[in-house]
Amino acid sequence: MSDVITAGHPAMPRYALVQRLLHWLIAILVLLALAFGGTIGYFGFSGLRDTFGAAGTDFIYTTHKTLGVLVLGFMVLRLLTRFTFGKPAYATPLPAPQRIASQLVHSLFYALLIAMPVLGWLATASGGFPVHLFHIELPGLIGRNDDLSKTLFLWHQYVGYALVTLIVLHVAGALYHWRIRRDEVMQRMSLFR
Repeated sequence: MSDVITAGHPAMPRYALVQRLLHWLIAILVLLALAFGGTIGYFGFSGLRDTFGAAGTDFIYTTHKTLGVLVLGFMVLRLLTRFTFGKPAYATPLPAPQRIASQLVHSLFYALLIAMPVLGWLATASGGFPVHLFHIELPGLIGRNDDLSKTLFLWHQYVGYALVTLIVLHVAGALYHWRIRRDEVMQRMSLFR
């Protein structure tokens, strides 16, 4: 689980490499999904068609759906790696309030990053629209129900706002540990030394 920094220096507690790779891959996918989702929310279907044309609109929707399915799949892998490799101890123990805040934010991330794509998948399917992974159409999982679709899309949007809030908190916490406390918390998930 830990990597050796250099000969003669002790190993710093770090997440396993596969956990670190999944963390950063999911982070990139989530930011892209939020950007595409925000574009959809801002323009709406008609606005997208007027601004980007039919092909551009299809690309935006297909990409957003694909990113969501990828996030869901990689989050399942991330949960499996969490159970397999665990969580490394902190080099310097965190004060109780920071430890509790960290656990809460991370637990919410796991829950929301699974809930959001599931809500999007079900909202799309119940609205009678295809669910895509690239250009492969996936099973809808539920039948058409326009009222349910509207409700699920609304919850999908709320979870998006919650995720943006968590991302801001997470980045602020990371910067606090990196620039103010300088306690090596950032290195636990870093791909670099």
